[in-house]
Amino acid sequence: MSRKAVATLALLAAQYAAAAPPPPGDPARGAAIYDRCAACHALAYNRTGPKHCGLFGRRAGSAPDFEYSPAMAKAKFKWNAETLDRFLENPTRTVPGTTMGYAGIPDPRERADLIAWLRVATADPAECRR
Repeated sequence: MSRKAVATLALLAAQYAAAAPPPPGDPARGAAIYDRCAACHALAYNRTGPKHCGLFGRRAGSAPDFEYSPAMAKAKFKWNAETLDRFLENPTRTVPGTTMGYAGIPDPRERADLIAWLRVATADPAECRR
């Protein structure tokens, strides 16, 4: 195989890896990571940050009865594993102007674990009524 072909394959592999969905996570580890979020967020009610129940499939900046920053209110994406992964990695890069003052979670495994826990916790009606 030529050097050019190897370089092209390496570039394609890097691009695919960058666009790949987050790895599967461990909800049990994610529950412990969510403790960091609990300073501003809750599952069932708004705090400094919006509630997380109903998160998956909801348009960003649209939780009922929560006043968002203009930047987040104008966001045009829905929350899913991929958009959460991107946002949790670096909130201010993903939504410039957001008032979420959290630096982000640089570790992809921690993000995957947190997303896995959010998926489980926000799907449980009992958790969302607390």
